[in-house]
This record gives sequence, structure tokens and C-alpha cells, in this order.
Amino acid sequence: MRLGDRLLVWFAPPLAVVIIRLLHLTLRCQVLGQERLTQQWEKGQNVILSFWHDQLLMMALGYPGKKSRILISASKDGELIARVMRFFGQDAVRGSSNRGGREAFKHLLKIASEPTDLVITPDGPKGPRHQIKDGVVQLARLTGRPVIPMSFVASRGHRFASWDRFLLPYPLARGVYSFGEPVFYVRGETTEVFRGRIEQAMKVNQRTAEEGLEAKGETAV
Repeated sequence: MRLGDRLLVWFAPPLAVVIIRLLHLTLRCQVLGQERLTQQWEKGQNVILSFWHDQLLMMALGYPGKKSRILISASKDGELIARVMRFFGQDAVRGSSNRGGREAFKHLLKIASEPTDLVITPDGPKGPRHQIKDGVVQLARLTGRPVIPMSFVASRGHRFASWDRFLLPYPLARGVYSFGEPVFYVRGETTEVFRGRIEQAMKVNQRTAEEGLEAKGETAV
């Protein structure tokens, strides 16, 4: 790793954590559907949390659990994200569909026997935007864990010109976190049918979050 990259990896994550925490303190946040997550925990069931890549920035502070393992790409950008998540007490499993993905998936299957939640951005690391790839589908099918959609929307913010239109909320914006209905694999259904049910659940939950803003007279950026 070049010196510039090393300095970036060392100094950018703690700075990012400070910025994220300060930004979150200014947001007027509402949480919808969190009982869907806690009800699974009360049953002794850990989950697979699934949210879109563009909403990643604020998700660590919207997660009410103590520990999770997040699938993050093995790229340089992924290293930065993994280090930021570590400051929030969340561990990373490194890999993606085009780099180390098979090993990362095997690791996730192994971790699934432990009492910790698994977290995936199913359209990452490079899209297409808001389209589910196989990872979350196969992980839920093989582990029996429910997939719980998670969303974050903000009334004001900046959308970057990236493939995912990454969201940076503005200070003092109104935000809504939403947790959707758990989606379980039904034995015998095809991968495509299950994928469609997860994607539909995520779309419904995204709309629920947006409606939370609309109820306050705001619209999502």
C-alpha cells in the first residue's frame, strides 16, 4: 500500500466517525417497525439485515443491537468502510461478488451459527442500484434466518453522482429509519421467487420510511 493510501486508511476512519456522530446528533430521527427486529431477538433468532448501498452512511447508528457482522467489499474503499464500522463496534467480513466472495460467503455461513446478526447491502458493491444479488438470497436459504429490510431516508441531503446515488443527509434534516417485515425462505420455492419476495419487502419498507417523512410534511431526497 502506498504511503498516501496508508495515511488515508489511518486517519480518514476516525474523522469520518466524528462527522457521522455529529451529523446524527443534529438529525430529527424517527424509528418505525423496530419491534419486528426485537421480536426475532426475543425468540432467540438472529437475523440478516438488508439495506441498500446508498443508505450505508447512517445505518450503524440506526442499528439497535449490540453486535453484527457486515459483508464489505475487499477493495480500498471497503477497507475504509470496515474501519469506520469497527469504531461503531461492528465487525466486517471482507469480500464481494468479484473479489473474495466465495470465501466471504463461507465465512458468513460459519458465523451464522453464532448469536450475531449478519448485515448485507444486496446491491453492492457496484450495483445495479436497488437490485438484489444472490448473496442475501442464498445466505437466508441456507441458514434459515429471516431477512429484515432496513431503510433510512432524509428530508434534505446530497446525492452523489455515483452508481448508487449515495446519500449524505444535511444537518438538521428529518430522518426516518424503518424495519420491514421478516422474510423467511419457504422450503421448495425457487431462488427467483425468494429473491422477488425479498426485493418486494425492501421496496415496501422503503416506501414506509418515505411515508414517515410525508406524515411530517416532508419528502425524501
